[in-house]
Amino acid sequence: MSGTPPARLIDGAAVAAELRREVKEGVARLKADRGLVPGLAVVLVGEDPASEVYVRSKVRETGEAGMASAAVRLPATASEAEVVGEVARLSADPAVHGILVQMPLPAHIDPARVLDALAPEKDVDGLTPASAGRLFLGRPGFVPCTPLGCRILIAGIRGQSLAGLRAVVLGRSILVGRPLGALLLQSDATVTMAHSRTGDLEGLARSADILVAAVGRPGFVRGSWIKPGATVVDVGINRVPSETPGKTRLVGDVAFDEAAQVAGAITPVPKGVGPMTVACLLANTLKAAVVAGGAPVESYLPMSVRASS
Repeated sequence: MSGTPPARLIDGAAVAAELRREVKEGVARLKADRGLVPGLAVVLVGEDPASEVYVRSKVRETGEAGMASAAVRLPATASEAEVVGEVARLSADPAVHGILVQMPLPAHIDPARVLDALAPEKDVDGLTPASAGRLFLGRPGFVPCTPLGCRILIAGIRGQSLAGLRAVVLGRSILVGRPLGALLLQSDATVTMAHSRTGDLEGLARSADILVAAVGRPGFVRGSWIKPGATVVDVGINRVPSETPGKTRLVGDVAFDEAAQVAGAITPVPKGVGPMTVACLLANTLKAAVVAGGAPVESYLPMSVRASS
């Protein structure tokens, strides 16, 4: 479809830039008030090129926010015991407030055992059982970064209270779908979790006031699936061939041109959910340092994060 879409574009890049600015200000205040510098350690096992790019980006943005950052690199041949030991060492280091284990890990390493060695108070990626339990019980803790970013973007369109709204989450992964469903429930939405074995996905999606697509299939959600005026959050990042031979482009799980003609608001891919993930990682790291220092969270953490987590 051509022409300007009627849907409002949810500019995740702009929201993320503002969040990073607020985090940087919070870090500066924490340094001035308490002499405390938040520290993030990113653990990378192996030489996966995509993971290398992600780690460099995270380390760079951590430094730009005024935090201390370190990338801990282990060879792909490292044993599970060596990785677990490194995570345990970082967990005991008082200068490290946040730890992120870059996924995926080599096949011979059990991610669950590695995460079990991570101190819950330093789990800024929100992946340990302790973090998941606190989220599902509605207690304060760390929310996984991508779901937290989605919730902040939704709040910018729908407000913090989602009472009376129906939310449908397509995808039940522990990284995105399940924790985001819990966040939306806490905001009083009526939440339906859908997946590959759900019947009549199209009809279910069309009932949603808030539709989240996190299935990892390019263009899976068509425009006919969208309820007129709905808020559509596209978490998918899929690389497909472009019109230029030999080149690729990024697309989401939603057929954007179609959906944008029906939705009230929609996140683009790229520059939608993606930029929010690292910005929320920085916010979680600041939160970890504030809590470790016994300081009041409300004095240093951005309001959008406090309200959405």
